[in-house]
Amino acid sequence: MKQDPWYKVTNTDTVISPSLMVYPERIQYNIDTMLRMAGGPENLRPHIKTHKNAEIIAMQLKNGITKFKCATIAEAELLADCGAPDVLLAMQPVGADQERFMTLTKAYPTITFATLADNLTTAEELEALAARHNLKIPLYIDLNVGMHRTGIAPGREALELYAAITEHTNLEIMGLHAYDGHLRNPDVAIRKVDCDKAFQTVLDLKNEILEAGLPEPILIAGGSPTFPFHCKREKVIASPGTTLLWDAGYGALFPEMDFLPAAVLFTRIISKPKAGILCFDLGHKSIAPEMAFPRVEFLTLEHGKQISQSEEHLVVEHDNLKIQNVGDEHYAIPKHICPTVAKYDRLLVVENGEITQEWTVVARNQKLTI
Repeated sequence: MKQDPWYKVTNTDTVISPSLMVYPERIQYNIDTMLRMAGGPENLRPHIKTHKNAEIIAMQLKNGITKFKCATIAEAELLADCGAPDVLLAMQPVGADQERFMTLTKAYPTITFATLADNLTTAEELEALAARHNLKIPLYIDLNVGMHRTGIAPGREALELYAAITEHTNLEIMGLHAYDGHLRNPDVAIRKVDCDKAFQTVLDLKNEILEAGLPEPILIAGGSPTFPFHCKREKVIASPGTTLLWDAGYGALFPEMDFLPAAVLFTRIISKPKAGILCFDLGHKSIAPEMAFPRVEFLTLEHGKQISQSEEHLVVEHDNLKIQNVGDEHYAIPKHICPTVAKYDRLLVVENGEITQEWTVVARNQKLTI
């Protein structure tokens, strides 16, 4: 008897399409792989932006991972609700989020919350708020190592900022945070050279900090593409995120990385408007639309070419229309999983070929209670 593929679900009669399905056995495999690569949980600080989900956080906690990274106050609150003891808000808080961060810190006094700053003005704003709330805020300096998105370049100004923060009563300088998401060369040897070159500027700054007699910085570095390199460094904490669910984009770029796709889109053909054309219910509202085509990797459709997408529809050219019918079920791996998850309020959990429960994507909203 032929065994069904790993992604196949038997009880789909009542399943709405499109839906996003997750496979706990594969998530556990990815957690095990992260731990194996890092040599244990001590030098891991996984990002939860990909899944935003309590059950996946619980799986990591159960495996000894205690340090986490997040991008929003809502994600930080979710981590706190799950009992994660050490949380880094890896987005420099500005505006209303500064006060929200203080409220969060006071609401969960047994949990360590830290955040980032890349300039003295923001650091002083956080100092003033912390003083008003009678708090001491752990702070990392966000470094720009070539992505040119956030951060201050490693060098004299970063050293001066580090020194200035140590003088503030209500701030505690913790270390340096460097995200190198721009390093995505598919050649692993070239990617490692690029990564080492960018990270050397962080190490140089660390040495300057120590030579100045300042507190030794904790180093947090990288995302998923450079995780294989940072996780092997001594006294460096690596912070991958996409590794938990993986996707077709990273899978194609980095085939040497031993992670499994653990999230699959369930979709149906909703129309065959003319010969050679199939239309699926996978529009912009259902998958991340910012990538070039193809935006998903179909597991059940060969020889298809994705040609257009609108809010509710994905149009595919296909060379054998006769074998495809309106209503047929299909499975596809997103090219970019992180923003795809954020489009769903629930994940359908697949175990042994059946949907057994639903997991809520709790932190897909900007605000939980704080």
